[in-house]
Amino acid sequence: MTALLIKGGRVLDPANSLDAVRDLRVRDGRILEIGEHLRNLEGETVLGAAGALVAPGFVDMHVHLRQPGFPEKETLDTGTQAAVRGGFTTVACMPNTNPALDDPAILGDLMREIGRRAHCRVYPIAAVTRGRRGERPCDFPALAEAGAVAFSDDGDTVESEAVLRDAALRARSLSAPFISHCEPEDTIVARDLVIARETGKAWHIAHLTTRIALDSVRSARSAGTRVTCEVSPHHLTFTGALAHELGAPATVNPPLRTEDDVQALRDGVRDGTIDAFASDHAPHTEDEKRSTPAAPGFSGLEVAVGAYAAALPDLPMSRFVELLSSRPARILGLNAGTLAIGAAADITIFADHEWIVDPSTFASKGKCTPFAGRTLPRKVLATIVRGEIRFRGPEMSQ
Repeated sequence: MTALLIKGGRVLDPANSLDAVRDLRVRDGRILEIGEHLRNLEGETVLGAAGALVAPGFVDMHVHLRQPGFPEKETLDTGTQAAVRGGFTTVACMPNTNPALDDPAILGDLMREIGRRAHCRVYPIAAVTRGRRGERPCDFPALAEAGAVAFSDDGDTVESEAVLRDAALRARSLSAPFISHCEPEDTIVARDLVIARETGKAWHIAHLTTRIALDSVRSARSAGTRVTCEVSPHHLTFTGALAHELGAPATVNPPLRTEDDVQALRDGVRDGTIDAFASDHAPHTEDEKRSTPAAPGFSGLEVAVGAYAAALPDLPMSRFVELLSSRPARILGLNAGTLAIGAAADITIFADHEWIVDPSTFASKGKCTPFAGRTLPRKVLATIVRGEIRFRGPEMSQ
């Protein structure tokens, strides 16, 4: 394993109330030491991080890696290369695959492929219903045993209230949350939060986009419902007007909303209502984005860090890191999001460096993004997974 010393960066670990210029030493895939002016030891790779942030590895809890079934859109190789370029040491992959992630054997096959091909940690999110058809609940304990960290029919709403309530009751004893993809959003968020309250099941609202849905989360949480929610960079940045202007590159589900909704989401991040950032990385082929109607979604992993910083330039850095690391890790019950001594050496190094988004350079197979050509103010410099440097940009000194 790599012996690594990261020198002179601002080490920021909200989970352990650490925010100071320090050196950080890694051995055998774990955090060994954090201190001032640590001496270089023989055989260590040294990364100079002066002027940069050294943070717990970022976690994206909403990613479409398209495996199994859609290698023309993305593969574990290309998707996780995009993840580490974007600063993500861990991603959770959604189950709208072919076949759907609804059976322990399918998860087993996927986990073996992850072990062979992934450049970062990948955790599967399994389906709520068989085939994601909204008719019969899955075997949740068996799926959790096979590695599922949450359950969702992402890409589709479970339309039957009775089926969803039955599923929630079956999964109530498991810590892995249900994740709702809500269409129509305001109505379904309200419905799902009623089921969450009545069943006691931990619940998460994916890619929340409207002021009304955000208020529903606030209300449910104040009444004791176990609910969390996430927001994507594009919904914090753009309005529906861009969809009319750009067409396919801004076509996404849920759609881009009003300026009032965008402002409500930004306020929800600032006041703590929104629990996590998540990219909803959803790559498609060029033909699918050119079709009529255009396939909804676009690549997000490689722009997320910069896009969030652009949308919320006043957000304290500790809150920024928390939303990208410890909070999503906590929601999914992952042993991640910390730089504690002895913790896994999953580390993201980033800085406030401006850069221009050029989709032709993406590692992802999906080259479509509404951020194309935009200047973003924050950039990932290096990504370390299990103590191994999986990405290092040209700005990262040695």
